[in-house]
Amino acid sequence: METIIIIGVFLAFLFNFVNGLNDAGNSIATVVATRALRPLYALILAAVCNVAGPFLLTTAIAKTIGTGVIIPEALQPDALVIALVSGVVLLIIFTAKGFPISASHALIGCMVGASVAAAGITSVIWPELYMVRDVAIAGIFGALCGSLYLSLLFWLLKGPARLGAIAGAVGGFSLMIISLMIFGLLKVTGLMAIFIFIIISPTVGFLGGFFLDIMVSYIFRFSLQSTRNKIFFPLQVVTGGLQALGHGANDGLHAVGIIAALFIAGGISSEFSAPFWIMGGSALAIGLGTVFGGWNVITKMAKGITRIRPYQGFCASTAGGLVISGLTITGIPTSSTHIISGSIVGVGATRGKTAVDWKVVRDIVTTWIVTFPSAVFVSFALYLLYSVLVFGIDSIFKYLT
Repeated sequence: METIIIIGVFLAFLFNFVNGLNDAGNSIATVVATRALRPLYALILAAVCNVAGPFLLTTAIAKTIGTGVIIPEALQPDALVIALVSGVVLLIIFTAKGFPISASHALIGCMVGASVAAAGITSVIWPELYMVRDVAIAGIFGALCGSLYLSLLFWLLKGPARLGAIAGAVGGFSLMIISLMIFGLLKVTGLMAIFIFIIISPTVGFLGGFFLDIMVSYIFRFSLQSTRNKIFFPLQVVTGGLQALGHGANDGLHAVGIIAALFIAGGISSEFSAPFWIMGGSALAIGLGTVFGGWNVITKMAKGITRIRPYQGFCASTAGGLVISGLTITGIPTSSTHIISGSIVGVGATRGKTAVDWKVVRDIVTTWIVTFPSAVFVSFALYLLYSVLVFGIDSIFKYLT
């Protein structure tokens, strides 16, 4: 095995480790916030479930990462290594600052940037026009229906109709797209799925957390707080584990996908393959990263967004876990960060808009928006620097002609 492939395998496992550091906050935020478990025990639970996720659920995400972003003929080992270096650097920076970054979007953005620098823009598997058209039609129709429905409802309830229109448009867009995908009436893959799920993931997480909170609150409206705590403390631990399982199956397979791409690029394999040792090493790396979790991110997720009660922690973890697992099975590399953040905001919003620290939410959403373009830019620039150092200044003249 060539040296560059060995370096790439090491960096892929390192990426998963740093991913675990950042996403530990997603896995245990609600459990820590409600004190259902001590932080160390919560981290251990999340780590075990992260390791088990890829083996218990699916490996579809690995195939998407390995074969759904860059055309096989354009895969180059040095470009993939540069993408991994860029991804690790970005994750470390955002984790140190306490921002929950989407590792999925960061890795895919880095792959796109490095591959474009190495082989040109045609190396990327861009969405086909029919897919863009179908998504646009479905999304606009859903947004119009949702906007009309909620604005009318808010007007009847003497609430802010403009807010209802905006919320309805976002919710209608998301629910229409995901419903058509579930029933096989709309095909969304590759980068197209990455882009639109930046909106859909947190929205579905928000709606799941919000309505599950309302339902649970109604069922237990006459129960004492002590009774609810006795019921939901253990349930929250279970649903926190479910959430970590989905996270492991989604984010835990990033290393598997890019290592498989490295094997194809290096001529070791002619098609996508994921040996057991790669899956085991990938899962173990993200599990270890979770154990050493980034406490700045955990604090922001657990305490910065809203004050979470035990039953709300259950609702947020249940909604987040189900959405993450469901989307992971479809092979869409969605962001567990987006989903669980959305579900936490959703349960907080049931107590009114003042119950959520919208400044923290704004900062988190801003991070989501800049993640992909930042990853593309950093990996593109780093590959150019690598190209100059290895091949000389003449190697970048192709970008000037």
